[in-house]
Amino acid sequence: MIIVTAGILSDGDRMLICQRPATAGFPLKWEFPGGKVEDGETPEACLRRELREELAIEAEVGPEIYRTEHRYPNGFAVRLLFFRVSRYVGTPTNGAFERIEWVRRADLAAYDFLEADRELVDRMAGGEVE
Repeated sequence: MIIVTAGILSDGDRMLICQRPATAGFPLKWEFPGGKVEDGETPEACLRRELREELAIEAEVGPEIYRTEHRYPNGFAVRLLFFRVSRYVGTPTNGAFERIEWVRRADLAAYDFLEADRELVDRMAGGEVE
């Protein structure tokens, strides 16, 4: 099982979501920005690195707000840690995705998210998770 981090960046009622490239695994699925934890790296350090690489921002990683484990039908298993990112320096710029969008919380469920993200997305859209 691999450990993956994801950042929840918000601007008022809008959240930043990212669409995976058409050439990547799980093509064109939506997700929150982040990535795989490397050997010897803390989840928080991983998320800071991934946000720098993918969005060109320097992030202050806040508390973990949600955690889940998911096994995809192909056998790929992931432990996914979601962190609030309340502050960052820079303007998020797409450096790795098909598209990035700021989306209203209530509209999140309309996007085709990765299966591992779906439970959190539904809870966020329903107001259960801030």
